[in-house]
Amino acid sequence: MSNRKPPVESQGPKAAERILSTASELFYREGARAIGVDQIVARAGATKPSLYRAFESKDQLIAVYLQGEGERFWTYFDAAVAAHPDDPKAQLLAYFDGLGRRAVEPGYRGCGLSNAAVEYPDPAHPGRQVAVEQKARLRDRLRELTRAMGARKPKKLADSLLLLIEGVFLTSQLFGADGPAAAARGAAEVLIDAHTREPPKDAAGKAP
Repeated sequence: MSNRKPPVESQGPKAAERILSTASELFYREGARAIGVDQIVARAGATKPSLYRAFESKDQLIAVYLQGEGERFWTYFDAAVAAHPDDPKAQLLAYFDGLGRRAVEPGYRGCGLSNAAVEYPDPAHPGRQVAVEQKARLRDRLRELTRAMGARKPKKLADSLLLLIEGVFLTSQLFGADGPAAAARGAAEVLIDAHTREPPKDAAGKAP
């Protein structure tokens, strides 16, 4: 049996996968700005040339990492929706239930997309562009659900729920298990009920 090492080309995809996996872990835990290329390749057991063969730049690597963060978010969100067919209120509350549980897990650092948007204010940065795109998609999805539940002002309700979600992402990093993130599910239910219940009627039986 030959002891020759396989050609470098056959190791390329595996090296790229290790680099992305390592970078994703480090970017999420420490922040993308704080992590340099040297640190990534050393931890991944790779080289700078292998990184730049797979990714044009660190900025592109950040963008690919954030695409993965977006996919992970939608896995959670879509699972909550699928668990409650044709019941948009229950779908949203199920998402908040899951978010509340994740927010107190060890190592939780909120949403990587939200964190990156703060780290990279330049609208032209590839990572920020991914974050903005994913957040706009979430806003649109929330509007779809609030319309489906018959909210009187679906856009206003959707934006209020989006503020709650983003609040969980931030406050979970500040306060931990005792933080206000635990109140998000209840607050979401109150908001939904306020926007969907029948308005009070006057003495003549008509809505004001």
